[in-house]
Amino acid sequence: MWLDVALARREQDERCGEYFMRRSKHSLTVLLALGVLWLPVSAYAQTGSSSGREDQRAAFDDAVEIRGQANVEMVASQDRIEGLSDETDNLLTQYQSALRQHESLSIYNRQLDALIEAQSVEQVSLEEQTDRVELVSRDVTPLMLRMIESLDAFVSLDIPFLAEERSERILELRKLMIRADVTESEKYRRIMEAYQIENEYGRTIEAYRSILASGDKEVTVNFLRVGRIALVYQSLDESEAAVWNQDTHSWDVLDGSYTSAIKQGLKIARKQVAPDLLRLPLPVPERGEI
Repeated sequence: MWLDVALARREQDERCGEYFMRRSKHSLTVLLALGVLWLPVSAYAQTGSSSGREDQRAAFDDAVEIRGQANVEMVASQDRIEGLSDETDNLLTQYQSALRQHESLSIYNRQLDALIEAQSVEQVSLEEQTDRVELVSRDVTPLMLRMIESLDAFVSLDIPFLAEERSERILELRKLMIRADVTESEKYRRIMEAYQIENEYGRTIEAYRSILASGDKEVTVNFLRVGRIALVYQSLDESEAAVWNQDTHSWDVLDGSYTSAIKQGLKIARKQVAPDLLRLPLPVPERGEI
């Protein structure tokens, strides 16, 4: 009966030992402790002579040693299992990370493909535009040269206001046309700007001080320009005034009746007084010119 109890207790302890082996890396100590529990019970359960008990104890010692060795091997196996489990988790994490990277790279590659395709289309378009620009340049350059010549002729035939400034502007356009570092579009813009300035002269009133060549001497006078229909000057002491005669290309001296009107016109042009009607000498078109 004591032997049966001991054997049943041993089976229970073994099951407990296996359970703790699965739950802890330190199962060897637990199992050894459990083995000690059933050793005294088994020893007291034996009957017979002292030599028989010694043989049984020796057998139990061998069993304990075998069991201890098994426990050691089981701990080592558990360590290997846990190591493999950790390695498996790491590999799984790396695999999932690689999948995410692959997906991101696939999306990025598709975007790059679309971008390259769009750039290829744009490249073809730019090449076509470049070809057209070369053709246009061959046609536009002569046109711009003719525009400068026309502007020069227009200024030379116009009433002689701001003659130096206007001539300098045309000279700068000629220099601009032979510069290789300036684009055709910029050249064309500058020419159109000059045309716009000349156009503004026709609908503005302006007063400025400049030098007038009078015979062998030069005098400083005040000029008054009213659009392109009248250009008059008045000396600084207001003792002399004249109007430009476009037909004779000379100055016609005015009498003193225009002194006050010219002085008022100069103030209006300089925005010193409000605009008002002016009495100025204007050329009268001959019959048939209207």
